[in-house]
Order: sequence, then structure tokens, then C-alpha cells
Amino acid sequence: MPRDSVMRILRGPKGTKVKLGVVRRGIKDVMYFIVTRDKIPVNTLDASYMIAPGIGYIHLDRFGSTSGKEVSDAIEALKAQGMQRLIFDLQNNGGGYLGAAKEVAEQFLPTGSLIVFTEGKQIPSQRFFAGKSGGFREGELVILVNEYTASAAEIVSGAVQDYDRGTIVGRRTFGKGLVQRPFDLPDGSMIRLTVAHYYTPSGRCIQKPYTKGNKKDYDRDFINRLNHGELTCIDSIHLDSTKTYYTLNEHRVVYGGGGITPDIFVPEDTLGMTSYYKQAAMSGLILQFAFTYTDNNRPKLNTFRDMMAMSKYLVQQNTVEKFATYADKNGLKRRNLMIRKSHKLLEKSINSRIIYNIMNDEAWTAYLNLDDPTIERALVVFKNHAAFPKKPGIKK
Repeated sequence: MPRDSVMRILRGPKGTKVKLGVVRRGIKDVMYFIVTRDKIPVNTLDASYMIAPGIGYIHLDRFGSTSGKEVSDAIEALKAQGMQRLIFDLQNNGGGYLGAAKEVAEQFLPTGSLIVFTEGKQIPSQRFFAGKSGGFREGELVILVNEYTASAAEIVSGAVQDYDRGTIVGRRTFGKGLVQRPFDLPDGSMIRLTVAHYYTPSGRCIQKPYTKGNKKDYDRDFINRLNHGELTCIDSIHLDSTKTYYTLNEHRVVYGGGGITPDIFVPEDTLGMTSYYKQAAMSGLILQFAFTYTDNNRPKLNTFRDMMAMSKYLVQQNTVEKFATYADKNGLKRRNLMIRKSHKLLEKSINSRIIYNIMNDEAWTAYLNLDDPTIERALVVFKNHAAFPKKPGIKK
């Protein structure tokens, strides 16, 4: 049956019921469930928990229509658990709605603070300010970013940095700061035309540079950053001294030229990376194995209610060796030396997917955060009482 036909059968008025038959590996008979139709929430916040005594952690996956309320609710819940400091994780956040970025930024910035402004040749400048609401405007704040942090996520991290409100930790962000406006065409189609750029409060253009007509270099920017060593070595980062700006409170030097350059650089962790691991991840074999292992061991895995307990159990099961045998039978030749070198990476990837299958996004994120170098650096910032930056430049 075509997918569209299946979706038409599944969808229906809120409150009505539909009977689903599920075929699950390892179970002979079809399993039937009665599901009551309802509005499906599309959440953008996938983890919120106390990562250490007094320190909260929030990971926002993207900026959607509900992001402002989700972040606000998470902050209040964490404060009720004793949060005084916050790690706000925007790594791998590709952005989203401008309105959501404004709502999230004003959780941290004083009322009336400029969050972002636009400039274009043919349209008037627009300026966006923080409103009255804000649940975490005084506590110590660290924002995590990386090369996949883009658009609305750069607006938030750039504003926090410009007001010296918190410390930005990680790697330079993507540099996506274009304002695009849709125009309807006579044939019913539509074109999105770039009409302006986004700028941080200090005047930095978020958009990375590009030359008109040179799409190849623009598309290869990330590859060039990787090849030049910018993601792995602080000495390979070349800041444009002609595009220096100053933060609005402490007058620290910050840099333009596209993206948000962090206050503290954390190199990409490439230890243990091998061609075997890359093939295992890109081929989908890790996901396939995790699903198979989960289905074959579901009764035992369902007994765990705690992520740490499950992770310890999975280590004892030597899932890496079981994966290597599975992968060898499914087209990925065993490479014992590479497997040993990549053991930690493989174990993390395999076990995280099994935990995700049984538990939820939050447990999965919490597991991935264990021993994560960027998280560890954020915790050091708090330990040193350095969340409110005072000195210019990137620190080692």
C-alpha cells in the first residue's frame, strides 16, 4: 500500500480511535494496539536535566513555534530542582524561526536589550528587542556551539556574547544570516529572494562571506575549514583583524567575518576515528544492529529505569564485538586493529542508539554527554567562576 494511502487511514478527527497491527522482530504473532487520535506535539527541546549539583542542562534541537515556551518551562523546572547555573546546548542546532530566537534570547537578556537587527539595500532596517519575560537573566550561563550551529541559534549565541551575559564554548558556528522573503510568481510558483542580513547587537554580520556567482567556494566552506584544521587545532584559526568589534558591557574584542567565534575553543574529538567507524556509521549498520539487538533483548532491557544502569549493563555485554560480527555478515569486513582503535566511539554510538530505542531523547542525550569534552570544558568554566567573560579573544 502506498505511503499516502496509509497516512489517510491513520489520520482522522481528534478523539477517534484506530486499530494498529504491529509486526515486531522476535514475536511470532501480530501485535494489535488501539490508538486514540490526537494532536501530535512537535517538540524542539529534547533534553533538560540537572547535569551536576546546582547546574542545569538544556539541549534545543531547533527553533520552532513552541521553543520559547519549552525553554521557559524547562528553566522553571530546573530552578525548582536547585539550578543556579545553566549549560544551554545549541550544538547541531540548524536554526528556525526568528520569533523563536527572540523568545529564547529574552530568557537571558535584560528587558529592552537589542537581540538582532537586519540591514538590506532596498528594505528598512528592523530591530528586535528583549521583552519583559525572562526566566534566567542573572545566573551563570554557558552556551555550547559548533560548526553546525546556524541561523536562529547564531542570533541567540551572538546576542549573549555581545552583552557579556555568558561564555560561548565550542567551535565557530556555520555563518547563516540571510533574510529571505518569498515572492509569488504568475505561474503559481514562488521564489525566495535574499533581501537583508542579520547582525548581532555589536554590529557583526552573522552571514559568512560569499562572492556573487561563486557557489562552489560557498558550498565548500565547511570542507575548507576541515582541511585547514580549524575544527581540530586552535593554531589553525585565523581571525580577521580587520573585522573586530567590541562587546557592549566589558568591551571585549569579538570577531566578525561570518558565524560566531566562541570565547573558548574546544577541538573536535577525532581520537579513535577510523575508516571502519566511518563506514559503520554512514552505512546505517550501527542503527540496524541497534534495532536488532533491542528487539532480541527487549524483555531484559525493559527492566531498566535508569540510563546509567543500562549503560553499565551494555558495556558488560560487549556490544562492539557483537556488532563487528553482525557487520561482517552484512558487508562490512572485520578490521580488528581499527575496531580496537575505534572501540570507544563504536561503543558510544551503538549503546546510545539502544538506550534511545528503550528510553527517550533525554536519556540518549545524557548518555552522549558522559565524558564529552565540550561539556567538561563548560563545567570547568563554572568551577573557575568564569561564566561572565572579562578578557578578549579565544582561550585555550
